Amino acid sequence: MGVVTYNYDSISPVAPARLFKAFVLEADKVWPIAAPHAIKSIEFEANPGPGSIVKVNFVEGLPFQYMKHQIGENDENKFSYSYSLIEGGPLGDKLEKINYEIKFEAAVGGRSVYKSSMKLYTVGDYVITEDEIKALIKGSEGVYKAIEAYLLANPDACN
Repeated sequence: MGVVTYNYDSISPVAPARLFKAFVLEADKVWPIAAPHAIKSIEFEANPGPGSIVKVNFVEGLPFQYMKHQIGENDENKFSYSYSLIEGGPLGDKLEKINYEIKFEAAVGGRSVYKSSMKLYTVGDYVITEDEIKALIKGSEGVYKAIEAYLLANPDACN
């Protein structure tokens, strides 16, 4: 098994508190409404807290039916959270899991910086390429940008 770390940053016109609420605290409500082209539903297999499993169900026609995350730590004061992708989605037979550490930081003009650190754990001696990592990010960006657009179009959401 190999481990590859990849860091990714993005600027958002949405404030960190609203992004955190949409992505973490109200994900089960917001994601299916904001990204109906991709997300069918989100289910918590136990109380939504550290150690719990979250199942994200995708709409028909996408390459994956679902993925499961295990929730790590959430810090509402620092707008940060962590989770591990442990089943389904892009893992296939080449990745054992992907650990994510996410933080929304305040930026000038009420905007925010989305900072993501990914640790990809490969199966056996498989070596993941930068192009494969960028493809994973591109897939996630579609949902991220849809949620961002939803928040911009609905200024009262996630306040």
